[in-house]
Amino acid sequence: MVLFWPIQQELDCINASGDILGKIKFDASTDKHFFCPLDESVSLSSEEEMSIAQRLAGLDSGQHVIAMQDDD
Repeated sequence: MVLFWPIQQELDCINASGDILGKIKFDASTDKHFFCPLDESVSLSSEEEMSIAQRLAGLDSGQHVIAMQDDD
């Protein structure tokens, strides 16, 4: 299980143990979302990879959105 938590215009990807795996960010030049791992040496389980891939597809299709944060 991966929890997706909005931070500014990104999503933190947090595993069941509470560890931050990385962030989902948006690349305006390609109009796509991508996963940026926090640490390249950490390997993701197949379940975590699938969950992140599903969230990326949902963000790119408009099924999911990253909540906007109002800092005012």
